[in-house]
Amino acid sequence: MAPPRSYHCEALTLKKFPMGEADLMVTLFTRDRGKVRAVAKGARRSASRLVGHLEPLTQARLSLAQGRTLDHVTQAQVIDNFAVLKNDLSAITKGLYVAELVDGFGTEASPNEPLYHLAVEALRSIGQDSDSEWPLRFFEVQLLRVSGLMPELYQCVDCNQPLSPGRHRFSPSVGGTLCLTCQPAGAHVRPLSLRGLKALRLLHRSRLPDILPLRMDPSLAVELKSLISGSVSYWLDKEIKSNSFLDQLQRESKTGVYTKRSTGTAGADSTLRSHSGAVNRS
Repeated sequence: MAPPRSYHCEALTLKKFPMGEADLMVTLFTRDRGKVRAVAKGARRSASRLVGHLEPLTQARLSLAQGRTLDHVTQAQVIDNFAVLKNDLSAITKGLYVAELVDGFGTEASPNEPLYHLAVEALRSIGQDSDSEWPLRFFEVQLLRVSGLMPELYQCVDCNQPLSPGRHRFSPSVGGTLCLTCQPAGAHVRPLSLRGLKALRLLHRSRLPDILPLRMDPSLAVELKSLISGSVSYWLDKEIKSNSFLDQLQRESKTGVYTKRSTGTAGADSTLRSHSGAVNRS
């Protein structure tokens, strides 16, 4: 029996760009099918039933028809458009970072339902508190875990001995933590404090709601971002454009250039469109 020519799925739109006069090309991460690239015919026309349903960082139920090269979106119903997140410049930038990593680690025709639910949970948590660093750090650690790339956090990856309390080192290229004695050839090693190690283990074994109330002081935030984002970048093996923009935004926030929620919906929507275009061109 021939496979069905159409199917239904739940998906998160990662990015979009115009195609032809009125169509959209979208990259979706579906719950059951992994990453899907599809065309939405006429979606840029104001009268289209798909208008607003395929914006980046939108979760929707979709109907698609299989095509020879690309599938076609025929119907869409929004589940969550993360409106709170999209009304805050810091939050929307973090959301785009999540979408870019899902796009980079997700593969076509390869379902990864844990990654799908992880991304949705991260976007909701970011919208609830855009100042907290926990949602992004949790997402990054669990992204590595569900992708089969989780770094070793409990013993030295070189000598396989349990780590003793104290100072340690970390290397994405050799797969995780190192004792102070081992020095693998060619490994790019960085220092790892005891509290940094404890925080990494907490991110690995905890649920996000359990750690959101915890305070993260600025120095720990810097250490964790360097360690975890460095590991993600190593495995992705390319520049993460949204991360650079997020760094710039945080620097400007500290100097008073940007005030939380000062941009409103229009400013955030503009950031979403312009940044999505930059990512699409990569």
